[in-house]
Amino acid sequence: MKNQSKRANKLIIYVLLTVFAVVSLLPLYWVFSTSLQLSSYQSEDMDRPVSYVDSNPPKLYPMGIPLYFEHWGEAREADKAGNAEEEAYHREMMDHIIDNTFSSFATLFQKHDVGKWFFNSVYISVVVTVGILLIDSMAGYVLAKKKFPGRNLIFWIIISTMMIPGQVTLVPLFIMVGNLNLMDTHWALILPDLSMVFGVFLMRQFMYSIPDELLEASRMDGASEWRTYWTIVLPLAKPGLAALGIFTFMNVWNSFLWPIIVLNSAELYTLPVGLKTLQDANLASFKLLMSGAAVAAIPMIIVFILFQRYFVKGLTLGGVKE
Repeated sequence: MKNQSKRANKLIIYVLLTVFAVVSLLPLYWVFSTSLQLSSYQSEDMDRPVSYVDSNPPKLYPMGIPLYFEHWGEAREADKAGNAEEEAYHREMMDHIIDNTFSSFATLFQKHDVGKWFFNSVYISVVVTVGILLIDSMAGYVLAKKKFPGRNLIFWIIISTMMIPGQVTLVPLFIMVGNLNLMDTHWALILPDLSMVFGVFLMRQFMYSIPDELLEASRMDGASEWRTYWTIVLPLAKPGLAALGIFTFMNVWNSFLWPIIVLNSAELYTLPVGLKTLQDANLASFKLLMSGAAVAAIPMIIVFILFQRYFVKGLTLGGVKE
């Protein structure tokens, strides 16, 4: 009876988690579905073109998929019957469906600077992520494995800064960036974000899980402090680094307020800022806006898929006590 009860409880938990996962992924699915929706379609039996982007009731999937295979089947039947004219019509409709399905993505990269904005976001996100992983892991290593007077006090002072809202520091940070002549440059986005308090906390907690015996053994073998950190600590800290890397990349990639304050040149815009200007100029083109949102979501999805096992392991192993 106990085994059956445990199995029933597990089944209920899995069903609930599946439902929650589906509900949470619906907005993301809707973004991609709308970006691939047909905005103009007219067959022989229609009086005027139809747009499925803002149809009522809304379509739950891109209509180009079933319509494409419908014309594909009709083209094959026409080919077998030897009706070249009808076959040519259906193949023309197939080409029209493909062009219309991906037209918004082509517009984004051909008529707007989305490619440049995308590169700027990737470049800044990667540089900041690498910097935070390096600096915060070194800080976490020192605070976790080095014994010196005031270590805990320094740690709690660092942690206490998390209570300061980011909006409070906007004006002082803006003045500092202006005094350093970094306005309207990517350095204004990179330098203020090269360290993160949460990253120091996460890496410090994770470093406690690394056995001190390994570090002592490396020192006894003549390894320098940097070699110990680079060859022993960092490889063992991969799960924590992956979790911090995902958090950092997503945070920098989605950053909007600070970039729109310090950047004035369109060629320096990051993708969120560029998409805001795109939205202001194309309020009526809902498919174009969803295509831009899809382009912005793809890198985060890829990063999470590649590092998800490290991400979960990093969150579970980092919660050790001192």
